[in-house]
Amino acid sequence: MLCISLVVWLGYGGEAEADTNFKWETVKYNGVDYVTLRSVKDFYYFNKIRYGAVITMESPSVAMEVRPGTQRCRMNGVLFILSYPVIERNGRYLLSRTDLNKLVDPIMRPTYIHRARHFNTVVLDAGHGGKDSGSLGPYENEKVYTLKVARLAREILQKNGYRVVMTRDSDISVSLANRVSIANEYPDAIFISIHFNSSNSRANGIETFTISPVGVPHMGREVKLRDFNTVPGNIMGSASIALATAAHSRALMYLNSQSSGNNFSIEDRGIKRARYNVLTGIKIPAILLEGGFLSNRNEAAKVRSPAYQQTLAVAIARAVDIYKKSTAKSR
Repeated sequence: MLCISLVVWLGYGGEAEADTNFKWETVKYNGVDYVTLRSVKDFYYFNKIRYGAVITMESPSVAMEVRPGTQRCRMNGVLFILSYPVIERNGRYLLSRTDLNKLVDPIMRPTYIHRARHFNTVVLDAGHGGKDSGSLGPYENEKVYTLKVARLAREILQKNGYRVVMTRDSDISVSLANRVSIANEYPDAIFISIHFNSSNSRANGIETFTISPVGVPHMGREVKLRDFNTVPGNIMGSASIALATAAHSRALMYLNSQSSGNNFSIEDRGIKRARYNVLTGIKIPAILLEGGFLSNRNEAAKVRSPAYQQTLAVAIARAVDIYKKSTAKSR
C-alpha cells in the first residue's frame, strides 16, 4: 500500500515555486497542456521507465503506473483517477499539466504544498441524518453508520490530542450549507466527510473524493461552463489530494489487513474528483470518503460489523497523523 512520504510542481497553478533549473518537455493538444512522461521520470528521479500496455516508473520508494488512453494511475498500488487520459503523440506519452500539478506533485512532494497549514482541529462530518437517511441498506441506513464511524474516529483523535468538531452528533438533519459553514469556522483545520455508497447489488469497494481542479468536471459527467470557475475548495486542492491519499490508502491497508485478522477484502475504486457542495464550498483541506456499498448485501454485512466500523475509524485517525507529518515542513 501507499508508503509515499505523500511526494506540486513548478509555479503552474500557484502551488510551488518554479524550478528554473529543470527543462520540461511540453506539448499542447486539443487545448490541453501536457508534459512528457520522460520529463516526469527525470524530475522525480525515477530510476527507470518501462513502456507497454501499462507504463511503469520506479524509484526506491515509489512505483507509478499509468495506462495509455485511460485516466487510471496507480502509485504504490493505490488507484487514482486522472483528470485527463494519458495520451500518445508522435511516439511520446503525455500526462496533463493539471494532473502533474494537482495530483502527482502534491503526493510526491507534500512539503511543497504552500497552503497545507499546521492544524490541530479535525472537522468530522457524519453524512446525512434526521429525515435524510442517505443510502438504504438491508440492515441499517447510511446515516446510522456514518455517525457510528465518526464517533469512533473522534474518540481516537481526541486521545491523540486533536480537537474534534462534529457537524452532527445525533440523528438530526444538517443542511449542506450548514456543514460548509461549520467547517469554515475553523481555518486551521481539516475536514473529513464520511459516507457509504449505493449503486447496484454488485458494486463494491471504497472510493475517496476531492475537489475537481478548475476546468475538470464532477466525476462521471460532461464538463460545464461553470466548471471553469474557481471555487473556495480549489484553494486547498493540493492539500486535499494529499489528505485523500493518506485516508484512502490507510483505509485500504487496514481493511485488508491479513495480520490484524480484519481482512474484509475491500476493493479499491480509487481517489476521484468531484464537485460536491462540501468539497466546493469548504476553505480548508476537505475530502469525502465512501466507506463501502450498502446496496451490496455482502458488503453491507461487513459495514454492519463493529470490527469494520472500528477499523475504518482507526484508519481515518491514522491518516490524519500521516497527513500532518507529511506536510509539516510546508513553506
